[in-house]
Amino acid sequence: MAQFNPGSREYSPKHEQYGHKMKPLPHLYEVSLSGGPTGHATLSAAGVPPLRSAPPKEFDGPGDAWSPEQFLLAAVETCFLFTFRAVAQASKFDYSSLDLSGSGTVDREEGTTRFTEIVLRVRLTLPHGAGPERAQRMLEKGKNACLVTSSLSLPIRLESEIVVESA
Repeated sequence: MAQFNPGSREYSPKHEQYGHKMKPLPHLYEVSLSGGPTGHATLSAAGVPPLRSAPPKEFDGPGDAWSPEQFLLAAVETCFLFTFRAVAQASKFDYSSLDLSGSGTVDREEGTTRFTEIVLRVRLTLPHGAGPERAQRMLEKGKNACLVTSSLSLPIRLESEIVVESA
């Protein structure tokens, strides 16, 4: 079976095979930020509501708005979910629900403060009679095909719990 390759620069029917109606690459995304010397900043992009952001408490921020660290985790989680949906649809793999939480460790390595690992905790619920082995393969494909996880140079660990609904 052909793999969905979000990094491919060419449009191909295999993108539609995974349920994507992706436009030809390259894509350009634009976000604007406004803020002053202190306080919150506001992120905006065409067609979506603005988001308020501030440093987290760990960086002496107020902790009352989305932080850049949370945005990164949210990008990884949403990309994983949307990619998993596409992979599952193309593979004719049925599931009932997917719940996901993520955590990221920030530490100092080689003199630089950065994310050192992201852990995705997935609970995938399958309909009665479905095979958990195939489900695990689908989860790994979703993680590996995700544009955001593919763009990061840190380990992304997947911890999965697969539950099959009773009859």
